[in-house]
Formats: sequence, structure tokens, C-alpha cells
Amino acid sequence: MKRIFFLAVMFAAFTVASFAQAKPTDFSGTWMLDMPKSKLSERMRIESLTMNVTQNAKTLTVATSTTRTQPPANAPAGAPGTGSGSGGGMLRGGGFGNGDNTVTYALDGKETIVEIDGPNGKLPVKYKALVDGAKINLSNARSFNGPMGEVLITTKEAWSLSPDGKTLTVERENTSPRGTNSSTLVFAKK
Repeated sequence: MKRIFFLAVMFAAFTVASFAQAKPTDFSGTWMLDMPKSKLSERMRIESLTMNVTQNAKTLTVATSTTRTQPPANAPAGAPGTGSGSGGGMLRGGGFGNGDNTVTYALDGKETIVEIDGPNGKLPVKYKALVDGAKINLSNARSFNGPMGEVLITTKEAWSLSPDGKTLTVERENTSPRGTNSSTLVFAKK
């Protein structure tokens, strides 16, 4: 009887362990931004955004195509939404930037460094992804020397899927010398 009880306990332990090591949620697909359901920072100026996401056991690749609205004609340089300065988030090298971008994140938690072209030459951007149950947390960070010294810009995103897998919600936070901007982007699967 003790042996049967022991085997039952071991079976239960292996079952729990296998659920704990379950494959992360698959975010693959083509996702279109649902503007009415999203809450965007004024600096994002997004007219449309499509993400093509591919995922395997080791990587998550995000290819974006973004169309932006034009800033107001009378907006001073550096004002929110003008595209100058550092408030753009994941610009030029991944995430929600101007035009088309592709970034690949390692799903093992290791940081990936990619050099992108910046106004003053090559700019290293650090990308990181952490799987957290049914969510994936993505981040990037970059720093460069500006007129007032070193500038650090970070972007953090928490991705989650609806139970039916047809809606992707991205909670996004961008921090720069201009402050912190938060947005909620809701995507529908195409």
C-alpha cells in the first residue's frame, strides 16, 4: 500500500513539474492594431501598425510595419509628436518605430545587442525577453551622448493573449529624459 501511495505522489509531482515547464504561449501570427480599443501615448502618432510575429522554442521575431500621422504644422521642434528628440520608444531597430523594423529576441532571457544607425553613427541597443507564464516581457535599452550628457531610453512591454488567442494586448512603458509614457496597444489577429 505504501508503494502505491509513493507511486501516486511521484506521478503527481511529475505532472505538476511538466505543467511548470510547459511551452510558453505562442504569439505567432499577423497582428493589426485596433486603434479604438488602444490607449496610445500622444508621442506615438500611429496611424496604423501591423506586426508579423514568429516564435519558436528559442526566439521571438517581431517584424513591424508602421504608418505615422504627421505632426501639426505649427508644432515646435522637440514638441511631443514631432519625432525629434528621444520620445519615440523602440525607434529604428525594433518595436513601434517609423516604417518597417525587425527584431529577434532570445527567449532564454539572454540579452541581445544590436547596433543600429543613429544620427551620430552606430548605436548599440540591448534587447531582452523573459517568459513569465502566459506572458512575455520584452525590453530594450539604449544610451548615447547628447548635448546635455548621457541619454538613456528604455522601453518595456508586457504581452498577453486573450483566452481565444485572437487578441494581443501590449502594455508598454517608455522612459526617457522627457519622462515616462505608458500605452496599451490592443491587436486583432488577422
